[in-house]
Amino acid sequence: MEYRFSDKVLSLQPSAIREILKMTSQPGMISFSAGNPAPDAFPVEQIRAITADILDKDPVAALQYSITEGYTPLRDAVKARLAGKNCFDPDRDDLIITSGGQQASELSCKIFLNEGDTLIAEEPSFIGCLNAFRSYNANLVGVEMDDEGMNAAKLEETVRTQPNVKLVYLIPNFQNPSGRCMSAKRRKEIYDLACKYDFCIIEDDPYGELRFAGEPIPSIKSLDTEGRVIYAGSFSKVISPGMRVGFVAADPKIIAKITVCKQVSDVHSNILAQMICHRLLTEYDFEAHLEHLREIYRRKYSIMAKAIEDNFPPEVEVTHPEGGLFIWCTLPEGSDMLAFVKRAIEHKVAVVPGTAFLEDESKSSRSFRMNFSTPTDEQLVKGCEILGKLLSE
Repeated sequence: MEYRFSDKVLSLQPSAIREILKMTSQPGMISFSAGNPAPDAFPVEQIRAITADILDKDPVAALQYSITEGYTPLRDAVKARLAGKNCFDPDRDDLIITSGGQQASELSCKIFLNEGDTLIAEEPSFIGCLNAFRSYNANLVGVEMDDEGMNAAKLEETVRTQPNVKLVYLIPNFQNPSGRCMSAKRRKEIYDLACKYDFCIIEDDPYGELRFAGEPIPSIKSLDTEGRVIYAGSFSKVISPGMRVGFVAADPKIIAKITVCKQVSDVHSNILAQMICHRLLTEYDFEAHLEHLREIYRRKYSIMAKAIEDNFPPEVEVTHPEGGLFIWCTLPEGSDMLAFVKRAIEHKVAVVPGTAFLEDESKSSRSFRMNFSTPTDEQLVKGCEILGKLLSE
């Protein structure tokens, strides 16, 4: 039969990254296309011991229905952790556990956006959230970035010219896909614009704990005096993406609406996974675990950065992230990025085309994203050597 799908999903297409990942199963393929943690980043032994202990001593709590807001001990631990970073004020904020960080952004759209309302995102931006925003038939508008983050002057121009701007979506720390970190000055400028033009900010921060160089920059949430910042975080990159445990902190009125929407979406996030995360946070040296992750990514980034320096032509622009998982490369004017990506796959190296991260994928891009967390050290070097030869041609 002919299915009459809703207007909300008619224009949605499969993730370009997921399509590329299908190719990475080919024998000999070197994948720089994933966004996964390093294989040696998972605290496997700790999770194994915690899980056995929970199922031995408290199996019913782990396997039974629970409350939508999340496992209370985990919520309390996350609130305390965020309060220590000035990302949570007990007198002004509340917090809910979500199924990964992406659900926090998706539910924020659900409670704020009517069809035709405007959501502004960095250009480029995270494809998973871009598709979530598209599913609400929002007027999705991209604002280009520079080395300090989203261009504040162009953001103000966009807010003044686009209809009914409700939300601005930002990844300030080690942005996906560019790896850039928004400066403190730019964070303040954008927050001031939110106050001036009456919109809210979704501050998506899945990579903030993975800073391996430089000094931390205070969050946009730490500037928030008017309840305008929705702070989304996740344990995906620091414990396990498969557990699907994230969280969102915001004004209690926002959290109340997100709670109702989550109830009709998935009732609650996985309780066993939440219990495991809580135990890791409170009974183990979590800071030592984070430092272990930083050392992994510091080393792997150094290997890829050196291989790029040794093999890529100097005309290729490359970002130099101080954390996270990604490097963003831009080809010279006149280059055919899509043709390059296709040739790279033919030579058994997969990168992600920059067009995948644009709010309008029909736009052109000369950039592509490279991930350094997942490949082996040998693959990092060999893959960059192959790409360097292709680029030199």
